[in-house]
Amino acid sequence: MKKYFVTSILLYASILASAQVTVNNELKGLIGQSFGYYPRVKEAENQIDIAQKRLDVTKTNLPAVDLNGSYEYVQPKITLPLQIDGHVENFQFAPVNNLNANVGAEYMLYDFGRLKAAIDRSKADLKYANDNVANVQAQLASQVATVYYNIIYFRKAVTIEDSILSYLNNNKNIAESKLKNGDAIKLDVLNLQSQIDVEENLRQDLLSNLQKQITLLQYTAGISQVAGNDFNFDIPLQTAQDAFNTAAASVPEFILAQDRVQQAKADLNSVRLTDKPIVALNGNAGVKNGYVPVVTQMRFNYAGGVSLKIPIYDGKTKKQISVAESQVKQNQLAQETLNEDYQKNIQQALTDIQTNIEKLKYTQPQIANADTAMQIASSRYLNGIGLNTDITDAAVNLQRALLTQLRYQYQLAEAKVEYARLTGYKYW
Repeated sequence: MKKYFVTSILLYASILASAQVTVNNELKGLIGQSFGYYPRVKEAENQIDIAQKRLDVTKTNLPAVDLNGSYEYVQPKITLPLQIDGHVENFQFAPVNNLNANVGAEYMLYDFGRLKAAIDRSKADLKYANDNVANVQAQLASQVATVYYNIIYFRKAVTIEDSILSYLNNNKNIAESKLKNGDAIKLDVLNLQSQIDVEENLRQDLLSNLQKQITLLQYTAGISQVAGNDFNFDIPLQTAQDAFNTAAASVPEFILAQDRVQQAKADLNSVRLTDKPIVALNGNAGVKNGYVPVVTQMRFNYAGGVSLKIPIYDGKTKKQISVAESQVKQNQLAQETLNEDYQKNIQQALTDIQTNIEKLKYTQPQIANADTAMQIASSRYLNGIGLNTDITDAAVNLQRALLTQLRYQYQLAEAKVEYARLTGYKYW
C-alpha cells in the first residue's frame, strides 16, 4: 500500500483530535438566516402583534353608543272622562301605538378594579408572546446547530469510507495482478471484492443520511450548502448548580413558565372582581309618543343619569375562583417539574461532555495502532507471506477506529449544543 495514504490518514486523525474549537461564523449565519426564513418564527412574532392589539382594545374605555327603536301595541286604551268646556270627553292618557326611537350612551365611571385587572391580563399575554419568540429562536438555533454538525459528521464519515475503499481497491488490484502471475487464488480477489461491496453499501447509507440532513437544513434555514468541516463549537462550562442557576434566570422555557404563572394569577384576580359593583354614566336622546295632552304626537326627549349595578349572587363565581386557583397551582407545579428536568438534563449534558473528552484521549493511539497493522498487512500480502483476510481485517479495524473518534467528536459537539440550549447561552 502506498505510503501517502497512511500519512494522509494519520494527518486527518491528528486534525480531528487537535482542531481549535469555537462557535464558527458559518453556523451563526445559518441560525440568523433561519430566524428570517422559518415560518414558526414569523408565527410567533405575529402573536406579539395580536397580543398588542388585544391590549389596546382592553385599555379602550370609550362610551358604548346604541341606536334603539321600539313599537308596542297596548290595550285597553287608557282613557278617563273629564269635563272640558262644559261637556264630558274621554281623555286619553296613553297611546295605543307606543313608538320610541333614541340614541343611548353608557360610560363606565368606576368598576372597582375590573378594567385594571383586564389590562394586567392583557399585559401578561403580551409579555408571554414576546418571550415566546425568544423561546422559538432558541429551539430553532439548537435544531440548526444539530443539523449542521450532523452534516459535518456524515461528510467526514464518507471521507473515511472513501479512504478505506481506496485502500481496498488498491489491494484488490494487487490481488488481481498476483492472480495473473499465479501467485494468488481467485478467492483472494472475491473476498476483497466482497468487502468492497460492504463498504460501498455503508457509503451509500452515509450519503443518504447526509442528504436527509441537507434537506432539513433547507427546510429550516433555506440553505443547502455548508462549507464548514470541523466540530468547532465551544462555550463556557459551569458547575451543575451554577449552570442551573444560569438556566433559571435566562432560558426562555423558564421565563415562559413564569409568564404562565402570572397569566393564571391575572385570571384569578379578574374572576375575583366579577362580584364588584359598577358605576356608570348613561343618557339617551330621541323621539317618542305618550306625552299628554296629545299622546299620539312624537316629541323629542332626553335623559341622563348615573347607574349603580351591584351583583348580589352568581352561583358560578365561587366555582370559577376555585378553577382559577387550581390553574395557578398547576402552573407553579409545572415550574417545579421544569426545575427537576433541567437539573437532570444539565447534569447529563456535563457528563456527556466530560465522557467524550476522556474517550477522545484514547482514540489517537488506537488509530496509530490500526494504521501500523494495515501497513504490515499490506506489506506481507505484497511479499506473498500474508493473507487477503489480513488486509480486510486491518481496513475494518482502521475504519472502526477512525469512525469511533469521529463519533466521539460529534457527540462532544452535540453535548455542548445541548448544554448551550439548557443554559440559555446565545451563541448565535
